[in-house]
Amino acid sequence: MRSLVWFGLTLFLAVSPAYSPAFAQVSVTTSGFVTTPDGTNLHYLAAAPSESSAAGPSLLFIPGWTMPAWIWEHQIAQFSKSHRVVAIDPRGQGKSDKPNDGYDPATRARDIRAVVETLQLAPVVLVGWSMGVQEVAAYIDQFGTEGVAAVVLVDGIAGGPYDPEVSPRMLQWVASFGRNRRGATEAFVRGMYRRPQSEAYLQRVTEAAFATPTDSALMLFVSAFTSDLRPALAKFDRPTLIVVAWAEGNPFNALYEELHQKISGSRFEKLQGVGHALFVDDAERFNSLLTDFLVAAGASRQPAVFRPAPLP
Repeated sequence: MRSLVWFGLTLFLAVSPAYSPAFAQVSVTTSGFVTTPDGTNLHYLAAAPSESSAAGPSLLFIPGWTMPAWIWEHQIAQFSKSHRVVAIDPRGQGKSDKPNDGYDPATRARDIRAVVETLQLAPVVLVGWSMGVQEVAAYIDQFGTEGVAAVVLVDGIAGGPYDPEVSPRMLQWVASFGRNRRGATEAFVRGMYRRPQSEAYLQRVTEAAFATPTDSALMLFVSAFTSDLRPALAKFDRPTLIVVAWAEGNPFNALYEELHQKISGSRFEKLQGVGHALFVDDAERFNSLLTDFLVAAGASRQPAVFRPAPLP
């Protein structure tokens, strides 16, 4: 089960990529904190155009397991030209607080709700990557879609059945992660990409991942692994874009297809030749898909231009 969204064993078995000399740098107009009802301080990055040129709803980017808000830097740079954009460090990640509990999809969905309400983001497009897909599903399960303009699910699923071949291996990996956090984290980060990334960039992501304490990272992993939010998909009644890193023969393709089938009217895009962090590997293509989707969903005033996916 590729569930739990590539942040598991599959990524760690991936082939290491080559590297390029540079990575994107963006400046944000705001860096602040939102305090949740249970007292957890959540760090966020935000950027926006002048009020007169903002188009449509705000965009809220939610990263995956142990990843920081700034991993969305390409999207912050692009979409802040036309939208109000916010990216968060979920609890236990980045510069956010690291409490002893709350590392489950339902609690982190309530954290997202606190961000949406405190920063007055509604109407908002929820963009969840990896573990963030489950958290978006948990958000809609608890709060419905009032104030949600659209949903974007990136290379993740809401849950899946127990797989007698893969599931035990993922649990074995949990034990190895506890024994060798650094080695597992370095392998995980390198496995997220299939296109060249610079060594400096990979080290930057790796160090960001270490901001999550080992016990918190393990709680997140196990909670996501054992949560099934698929019943919540019936509550999705807003335009939904699903974008996945697709490879023929991948045993998790069926779970992606199921996600698409269970969300009525969803748009399903398969990107080939990219890794789990597909919005970094092919930022141009991902941003183009998101732009076209926002226009089609009535969430942007920009003209829609369809651009076919490049060959892998």
